[in-house]
Amino acid sequence: MANGGKSSKVVRYNRWGYYFLIPFTAAYVIFQLIPLIDTVTQSFFENYRSGLKQIGPNFIGLANYVKILSSGDLWQYAKNTMIIWLIGFIPQIIISLLLAAWFTDPSLRLKGQRFFKTVIYLPNLIMASAFAMLFFTLFSDNGPVNSILMQLGLISTPYKFFSHVAASRCLVGFMNFLMWFGNTTILLMAGMLGIDQSLFEAAEVDGATPNQIFFRITLPLLRPILVYVIITSLIGGLQMFDVPQILTDGTGDPARTTMTMIMWLNKHLYSKNYGMAGALSVLLFIITGVLSLIVFRLTKTDTDR
Repeated sequence: MANGGKSSKVVRYNRWGYYFLIPFTAAYVIFQLIPLIDTVTQSFFENYRSGLKQIGPNFIGLANYVKILSSGDLWQYAKNTMIIWLIGFIPQIIISLLLAAWFTDPSLRLKGQRFFKTVIYLPNLIMASAFAMLFFTLFSDNGPVNSILMQLGLISTPYKFFSHVAASRCLVGFMNFLMWFGNTTILLMAGMLGIDQSLFEAAEVDGATPNQIFFRITLPLLRPILVYVIITSLIGGLQMFDVPQILTDGTGDPARTTMTMIMWLNKHLYSKNYGMAGALSVLLFIITGVLSLIVFRLTKTDTDR
């Protein structure tokens, strides 16, 4: 009887855990699960507005998917998105690794670490739209950057940054780098601080150089954090929208070379073509999953297999 009474009290106590899960579950079902199901459902229907006339919803099966895959725009905008993401991510991961290694190296005894950590993280707190407006003002034809370059005699006429493919892509990638390298640095620092210091001490006793310690001990042990950073950055890159949208006023110019997949999706939503928007959303989800799986497979070590 005593054990039975004790177990019933435990069961009643455990119920409170389910009660606390109700708000999260309700929010997930209402704001994520239902919209997800509705998006997949819409992708199989013809549902758009032509002038003042509403067409559909009419069930058309996989026609929306066939139209997107055969148009060629999907691959062009996917290529734009990946190029811009790589432009920002490659310097981001390199500089973040260097900063994390410096900040966590006790032998350097860097002063003012808290100040510098705060400064490098501050851009992450700025809204992307505000950041994009700032760069749009700085690099406009009559902006401060062109004025400085002309005063220095480097150029005679204003350089049209937003009319050149390389310049516009590099600006978007540079902004993404500035906004996110601080967050990446903090994550990598947390990973490095979690490594047993005795490993570094043993390596130094054996005569290992700093480069050997970094590449043979630090990087292999940082693999879980690096994989997390790469995959989350990849997902964020595929969802890139606000910065190129504001810089190009939604046109993706020059010649749609800065048009990302989410900007293309937004155009379908703006024109109320919910069928195409739903199909594109599902394809974007599949592309994200496949690329994330490829990254995970490529970074898997022999001990994980």
